[in-house]
Amino acid sequence: MATCSVSKGCFVFKPKDSRKRKRPVTADLFIKGKADSENDRLRFSTYESLWQQMKAETERLQENLNEKIFDSLLSFIKKSHIQLHSKQNDWSYRMRCCEIPTAAVVLGVNVPDHEMTFQSLSDLLKQSLTPHVVCLQGKECTTVKQVLQKVLTNVMGGTVNDKEEDEEDIHHSVHFSQRKMHCSMASLSGWYNATAQKSTSDSPSKKTKTPSLGQEQSPPIVIIFKDLESFLPKVLQDFITISSNYIQQLPLVLVFGIATSPITIHRMLPHAVSSLLCIELFQSLSSTEHLTSVIDKLVLTTKFPFKLNGKVLQVLISIFLYHDFSVRNFVKGFQLSLLEHFYSQPLSCLCSTPDEANARVQNLTHDDCELIRQVPSFMGYVEKQDSEKQIELLTNDQYLKDDVQKLLLDLHIYHKNYFPVLKCLHVTTSSLPKYPLGKQIRELYITCLERNIWETEEYSSAFQLLGMMAKDELVCLLQKCRDMLKSSKQPKALIGALQELEEFLTRFQKLDDIVPVVEVKEDEGHKRSPSKSLQGKTDLYQLQKTLMERKTSRRSKKLSRFEVLRMEVLEFLDKLVRQYLSPPETQPLHEVVYFSAAGTIRRHLNAAPRTALQTALSNPYYYLQNEVLRSEGGTITNTAPDICIVYKLHLECGRLINLYDWLQAFVTVVNAAEGKDPDKMRNGQVDEVLHARFIRAVSELEFLGFVKPTKQKTDHVARLTWGGF
Repeated sequence: MATCSVSKGCFVFKPKDSRKRKRPVTADLFIKGKADSENDRLRFSTYESLWQQMKAETERLQENLNEKIFDSLLSFIKKSHIQLHSKQNDWSYRMRCCEIPTAAVVLGVNVPDHEMTFQSLSDLLKQSLTPHVVCLQGKECTTVKQVLQKVLTNVMGGTVNDKEEDEEDIHHSVHFSQRKMHCSMASLSGWYNATAQKSTSDSPSKKTKTPSLGQEQSPPIVIIFKDLESFLPKVLQDFITISSNYIQQLPLVLVFGIATSPITIHRMLPHAVSSLLCIELFQSLSSTEHLTSVIDKLVLTTKFPFKLNGKVLQVLISIFLYHDFSVRNFVKGFQLSLLEHFYSQPLSCLCSTPDEANARVQNLTHDDCELIRQVPSFMGYVEKQDSEKQIELLTNDQYLKDDVQKLLLDLHIYHKNYFPVLKCLHVTTSSLPKYPLGKQIRELYITCLERNIWETEEYSSAFQLLGMMAKDELVCLLQKCRDMLKSSKQPKALIGALQELEEFLTRFQKLDDIVPVVEVKEDEGHKRSPSKSLQGKTDLYQLQKTLMERKTSRRSKKLSRFEVLRMEVLEFLDKLVRQYLSPPETQPLHEVVYFSAAGTIRRHLNAAPRTALQTALSNPYYYLQNEVLRSEGGTITNTAPDICIVYKLHLECGRLINLYDWLQAFVTVVNAAEGKDPDKMRNGQVDEVLHARFIRAVSELEFLGFVKPTKQKTDHVARLTWGGF
């Protein structure tokens, strides 16, 4: 390639765009190894579109849930230094002149979600309040010097102009290294005051507008400690002590991210240090309430056609409850379920809105129709039809398509009726003693997905408790059910149910004027009858006879109007449950929208590390899928990776392994693989390359925890694992 230079030299030319290696498209990876590419591309595009909608819904929900605590934090940070700037002769100023405004944000033990929360807070602060925001993590700040380096690098490095960014990299690196050499609060204070004076001199007209704008010209420096528990107490104490000496020159604000309890601050900081902080507590929404909101927006809705089987949902919730309480990981598991469904289910292209599904049904090929005929739920549906319709469904593709359109529409209507009734049942039973149907709606939903809920003992006990409920409580529950049905876009089938609820509430209101009179008369008659029967002296036989008669009269006593109305309400609720809360397995073609591979999700999200390690070492073909590595059961080929050969040889040894014997066995296996004679060695010495490969393989086994050095014999290692998996 020609240049304009007259001297000899080595010149670097950027390659053309055409030479750039093309990165594989995600859709190509999705359809890899599949024949019907058109159907697969349609499924991938449907998955991508559906996931983007779900992701946007989740982000909107996250913003709404964080809005309250973020507004409180912004208000606190804005007002944190107003008194220090405006009332310097006030007594409160003299008391707080050395106190650093500190926001203690209790986020809960769901640590994986904290990163996303603090990132949103940082972006919000930079957009609306101050450009000087620093986020610190405990693993990156093990000394005070590192903390100061992070603070100065983020604060002072964030003010580089566009012209400075275009300068040469050498000048920038020298300037940056010089800045790192002077990491102190004094240098930060000098830089901040110089920057504040420069901004004031650049816009002198702004000073005379309002006194509050002076605060805007001196934005605070917000330092966020993401995970307070992971910081070393000594580092935190020293940094706070140093910062308190500069609080009059620097508008510092600290934000502590706390996962456990606010008392952590007092455990980590002695009184002499904690007294330097002006702490205000902020409590975020609990992760369980956040999960309930996510399930309500993503699962208990007809907005998204994709649904989870009861077992899959139970796996995701169990991982949430027993591992990390992370809503973010729950959403990731939901996304994985969505991807697995569209990847493994050929008919998932019909998992879309009713209008799109109808159009796609008409474009189905004959092979697609055959796949529909092989779906288990559709086969059961065909068996229930008469013989003529069975023949049409099994032989006529167009007739099948028309019927599939109807079944998919029925499935959509089933969901529109299902979720309002489910929420009504949850409202009526969530406040019962001992929560027979669960306290959270997710528990009730999983039960309804797996079986007929009206056949369970918990359902019977719940309705027995409802049968003993007082009028005021029952009316309150019915009003909540009415409001629930009104707020949702109820289909035509539930309009009649809403009208019946309104009628029940009206009858309860009319009952207030009638019931007291009737009950008083009945009670008075009931009180007079025992007194008459027991006026004189009675023997034991007469007493027993009187008590038996009274018990019989109570059983045959006529029910009050309230009790009759309460029974009618319970019968109405039971009828709704039996009509609309049948399990999805009863619906034809439910496999199109329901994902049921719980084992796959559990294997991906809740893997066993030891099992995976031993499988990879004993059978590398399982993961590498290389035909050269395929072997008989219990054996391993001599072409396997070095660590696999060393691992297999170490299984044949006892508690202590002789390194020299181990090396000789390794060399023998490798030489046989390369076609060399193992007996012909140079002067009895092992090849240096093989020796290095052996040392590396043993080091890797030691890192994985299979062997360790021992002091008993210097030329031996101790074996740490026994048995299989």
